[in-house]
Formats: sequence, structure tokens, C-alpha cells
Amino acid sequence: MDVIVTDSPAQAFHRAADMIAAEIRATRRPVLGLATGRTMESIYRLLVRQHEAGTLDFSSTTSFNLDEYVGLGPEDPNSYRHYMQEHLFAHVNMRLSGIHVPDGIAPDLNAECTGYEAAIRASNGIDLQLLGIGETGHIGFNEPPSAFDSRTRVVKLDAITRRQNSGMFGNDPERVPSRALTMGVGTILEARRLLLVAVGAGKASIINETLNGPISENVSATAIRLHDKATIILDEAAASLWKRPTIRP
Repeated sequence: MDVIVTDSPAQAFHRAADMIAAEIRATRRPVLGLATGRTMESIYRLLVRQHEAGTLDFSSTTSFNLDEYVGLGPEDPNSYRHYMQEHLFAHVNMRLSGIHVPDGIAPDLNAECTGYEAAIRASNGIDLQLLGIGETGHIGFNEPPSAFDSRTRVVKLDAITRRQNSGMFGNDPERVPSRALTMGVGTILEARRLLLVAVGAGKASIINETLNGPISENVSATAIRLHDKATIILDEAAASLWKRPTIRP
């Protein structure tokens, strides 16, 4: 596991965007796992900038998003499909057929989850999975406890997560859907590379727990320590409580 601590959020975003861009350029048919959230908005903005400058081609890229709220369709302004359209898809040359986001209004949610797993396999798996981290330590919407071999499934959202995500819902946690579709921890761990990005003092405690606490299904982010190609990019604030391992001669 490679932990990179930058001087500022801007530097963290640039490092992450450059890593994703390098993956796209180096892979003939890149498959990206994508995430949402304020941190990701800045990363996507930088990727769009590279595309607009003519230095980044998305035409052969396939993407799979981590999650989606149950009950929200792709046109709903609070859906993650709409978020991705606004912040990335509308601004780059990705093929519509290559874009995958779980369908929160599928008539059979379990079948949707099974089909999502099958689509990932049919694309030969995910090359690089982008991750954020929630206050409960979740990656995707893998709330505690989440088995490390879990697959794409329907989950109930923790009250903490609903509060954390309430900004898009008029700051009213009760308006945040109570369920979501999410890739499982096992699905995430099968990506060939993981990239987790966290900035700000608000993430410091959970980052320290993720990096130094017990590897536990009660903090799904700790599972990334089991992956042999995981990179964590932090700013100084997010790393402020991290007790760096002592390197002895």
C-alpha cells in the first residue's frame, strides 16, 4: 500500500487525476471504477480539462460507478447517474454503451445487482477503482458491517451516512434515500488497482482508523490494506492524525 501525503487538497486532486489519466493512456481498453462526492468533482474537473486540451482520449474507456440510491432514476438531479453526467460524461468522449451506473429504479433490484457483476466480468474486470471514504469508514456504500467477500447488492444506509450526504437534499437527512445499490467490498478488491482520495480534517480520524486500526468488516475501508496495489492520496489535514509507522534502520 502506497500512502501519498500532499501539501494541499489541490495537489491531492492533481496527483489523483494524473494517476487516472496515466491509466487511460497506458491501457488499450481501460475500465475505470468511478466514485462520487465533492472530492471527485475536483478530480473530474481536472480530467475534463486534460480532455479539452486534447491530451486525454476517453473513447475506448468503460466505466462502472460504485453505487446509486434506490428510488432515484437517472434524470433525478440527486441521482449519481445525473451527478456523473454533470461532472464528467457530458464533457468527454466516452461511449454511452461504455457507461455503467447501477439502476436505482430497476423493477428487480437483485437482478440488477447480479447483472452489474456480470457486466464487470464481461469487461474483463476493473483496471483502476477510484474510492472516497465516508464517516463510517465505508467505501462505496458498504456500511458496517460489510463482509470482505460481499458483491453488488442492496444495502440500508446508516443514519450517519444519510446525514453526511444530506447537502444535496436540502440538508434534510430524512430526504436522503434509506437504501442504495453498491458494489460489494469483494467486487472492489477485485480491481487491479485501487486509488482512495481523502482531504480535509473531517476525514482525519477515519483515515487513521483505516490505516492503523484493526482490519475489520466494521470499517470496510480497512479492506484496501489487503490489496497489493492500493494507493491512498491525502492532504496534510486528512493525514494529521495518522500515526506513520516508524521506519527502523
